[in-house]
Formats: sequence, C-alpha cells, structure tokens
Amino acid sequence: MSKEVTIYDIARSAGVSSTTVSRALNDHPAVNEKTKKKIYDTASEMGYRFNVFASNLRSKRTNNIGVIVPRLNSNFQSSVLAGMEKVASQSGYNLIISQSFESFEKEKANVKTMYNSRVDGLLVSLAANSVTYDHFKPFLEKNIPVLFFDRIPLNTQFAGVMIDNVQAGYNATAHLIKEGCKKIVHVLGNGQVNVYLDRLKGYRYALIDQGLEYRPELVLHTDFTEEKFESIVDFILSHDSLPDGLFVSNDIMAAGCINELKERGLRVPEDIAVMGFNNDVISRLIEPKLSTTNYPGFEMGELAMRNLINHLNGDNGAVLQNTDTITLRSELIIRKSTLKSQQTLVQ
Repeated sequence: MSKEVTIYDIARSAGVSSTTVSRALNDHPAVNEKTKKKIYDTASEMGYRFNVFASNLRSKRTNNIGVIVPRLNSNFQSSVLAGMEKVASQSGYNLIISQSFESFEKEKANVKTMYNSRVDGLLVSLAANSVTYDHFKPFLEKNIPVLFFDRIPLNTQFAGVMIDNVQAGYNATAHLIKEGCKKIVHVLGNGQVNVYLDRLKGYRYALIDQGLEYRPELVLHTDFTEEKFESIVDFILSHDSLPDGLFVSNDIMAAGCINELKERGLRVPEDIAVMGFNNDVISRLIEPKLSTTNYPGFEMGELAMRNLINHLNGDNGAVLQNTDTITLRSELIIRKSTLKSQQTLVQ
C-alpha cells in the first residue's frame, strides 16, 4: 500500500516548516498568500488529501452549502431538501445538512460548525425556541449569505422564503365556517414558532369576519407526535357541547385524529369536519380523504437554493437583505373530510 502523504512530507518538499504547512492548509492569516499558494500547489502535486476549501486559493469557495432544519423526520422538510438538492446538484454544489431538534442551543452549535466548515452560504429553518439571532453574526461579518425558509426571523435584516401563513389559516377556517361549522377547535404546534402564530391569527380573523366569537379554550398547542392523537380527541370531547370543526396544522396529526374520532364512534365530516395542513401523501390515503393546504415544500426548496446560488454567483457573497424575502402562494385543497354540505367540488 502506498504511504499517506503527511504535512511533514509537504514541508520537506516545499522547504518550509510543518507548522507553516499546517497553518497554510487551515488558511491561517499568519501565512502570506504567496507561501500558501506554494504549499497548496505542492500538496496537490503530492496527492495530499486536504480540505476542499484549501485547494481553491483564488475563489475561497468550498462549493458546500449548509442547511439547518428543525427535524429531518418531517415530510415537509424532506420535500424542501429534495428541492434544494436538485438545484444544488445542477449547479455543482454539495449540501451539508444538520438538524437542530427544535433546540436553540443545538441550532447555535450547528451554525458554528457550518461556519467552521467554511460553507459558501447557509439556509436555515429556525428551531422552535430561537429568539435571538446573534449566532449568525459571524456570517454577516464575513459577507457569507444566509437565507431562511419556512420559519424565518421577524423584524431583522435577513431574507427568507415563506408562505402567507395568516392567509392560509384564514382560508382553512373560512372554509370550515362555509361548511356550517360554528365551534372550531384549532390544534397547532409550539406557540413560539411564527408560522403557527400566523395561522392562529388567520383562524381568529376568519372567525371575526364571519361573526363568530374567538374562544381561547378551543385552541390547543401541542407537539406533533403520534402519541398525541388520543389527547387531542380527549380535548375535543372535554367540551360541554361537541365542536363541529377541527383545524390541525399538520396532516399526519389530522389523519390520526380522524382515525381516533372514528374509533370513538364519531363521523367525519357529519359530526365533526377535519382540516389538515401541508398536503402530505397521507391526506390522500386516509378515509375520508383529508382537506388541507398545499404547502409547496419542493418549490420552496428549489427557490431558496436557486436564490442563494444566484446570489453567490452574481453578487460576490454580499449579504441578502430582508427586502429579498419571497412569499409563495399556498392553495386550499378541498376533500371529503370537511364536506358537511355536499355543494363544494371534491378534488
């Protein structure tokens, strides 16, 4: 087997110390550019395996883009990542993907790792409890573009790609009201996440516009895990009079609620109409098929990645501004789970 080339071999060939080689390969500012180039060229000729960043002295590019998501086990995030991967691959970029597990501390650690990995740009969907954004400052200071998607910072200079969650929440609730629902339970995720807060606003606005009272006791915040199906239905049944509508900000949870409601002897939509969100595959497999909002995850991923790469290639890495924020259109999809009246077209 051939012997692995070491920094000591490079040092002897280049006529410098091993310390200088180590510093040069790590882009240390103490080593001048001429010496760095000599060391890089020597290392490359000798077949030394080193960081891709160090192999491109002129462009300072790694062709790696970092992506941080709250959780990888999400149909929506998987769809977003598929869109990102398509565009990145076509443009010659690689993705470095990590998840924050909805933890602010983990998100900060991931951002630091991405920075130290010298990614060319960063795409982020914020963790549930992210309230400050100082951990992104090193990227700003180095003019490394950061773009957010889905969950974006509020009132900052950062750019993002999102949907109008207020309008989406409004449309979903307004449809339930149109179908005759007057007592609608709204189940949503962590109250610190702006996408859920915006959907709650839309829910409230729709009630007010239709002359119905907003009742906080009909709103349930929960984490979207499988074991919550029963507790959501328990919450619905705990009211003195049965709610006649259910709007859940997650299709998997909505589908689980349909099954649980049926097991408890309730009819969907006759006794209670059920509305989901995301347009996951399960929305078309459950019986009755689930009305939902089409959240264009793949398109969001494509658009976010294309925007970032275009910015890298055209603006020399200048920081993206919040004026670059893009709002995608969402679409209400009506199916049998909400059709209390049979006058609406089934899709």
